[in-house]
Amino acid sequence: MNKWKGKSKGTILGYQIFVWCIRNLGIRSSYFVLYFVAFYYFLFENKSNRYYRYYFQKRLKYGFWKTKLSQFKNYFTFGTILIDKTAISAGLRNKYTYEFDGIENLKNLLSEKKGGVLISAHIGNFEVAEHFFAEIDFDCQINLITTDQEVTIIKEYLESVSVKKSNMKFIYIKEDMSHIFEINEALSKNELICFTGDRYFEGSKFLEADLLGKTAKFPAGPFLIASRLGVPVVYVYVMKEKNLHYHLYARIAQNIKKRDSQGLLNSYVQNLESMVKKYPLQWFNYFDFWDDVD
Repeated sequence: MNKWKGKSKGTILGYQIFVWCIRNLGIRSSYFVLYFVAFYYFLFENKSNRYYRYYFQKRLKYGFWKTKLSQFKNYFTFGTILIDKTAISAGLRNKYTYEFDGIENLKNLLSEKKGGVLISAHIGNFEVAEHFFAEIDFDCQINLITTDQEVTIIKEYLESVSVKKSNMKFIYIKEDMSHIFEINEALSKNELICFTGDRYFEGSKFLEADLLGKTAKFPAGPFLIASRLGVPVVYVYVMKEKNLHYHLYARIAQNIKKRDSQGLLNSYVQNLESMVKKYPLQWFNYFDFWDDVD
């Protein structure tokens, strides 16, 4: 069974090609290259194809041909999002347009200085969220919780082509659990903690909830921390739309009881499901999410 290992696929050469295409061909022309890349993955990435065939057919109830077309579009969309992330980091942010939907919820959290938890997912282009947050987070009050297993050389390369240093602070998940102390320290300073809630490590603590009509496992950490602290919780997504346009959604979790981690998870899953249905091609969990693929 293929489980998420805590790091994403990708090579330094791939990102170097993206940067060269963006700088010499432009963003839209770079998208053209992706038709060939997406077609390659559509033909030869057997595991991902199986998992996404299940996602489209069994969970979204697509027919055979719509499923095939959606698999190809999903790979292509993922490629455009990688190009966008690279382009925005390289100083081409003004080539894009942005829509802030619920941004006042984030501004209110920051102005109140009471701390809080943001929960997102591997949907859309959350990695460019820091370029949204930078406009309102003048005091570097947002901490992104992420794995320490991503390919360091890729991070270093993206930083080298970036024209502006990120204001986002990162807390890396460690095996010795030392990241818990960093999270507590940030919250004690009334800062915001940002998690993704749709991937868990095999062997780690998890909670279960129904997503798209089937029970799945979710990391317990974000929901345990948020519910025990009793701090405000906001669901945040950055979704790609047409014509180099991005749409940030920020929604406050409603009617959440303290120490009710399952209730918070159920609320999150309901919110996530609405986003997945609205943007079905932009969910990028390339593994057996429901533990149900033959």
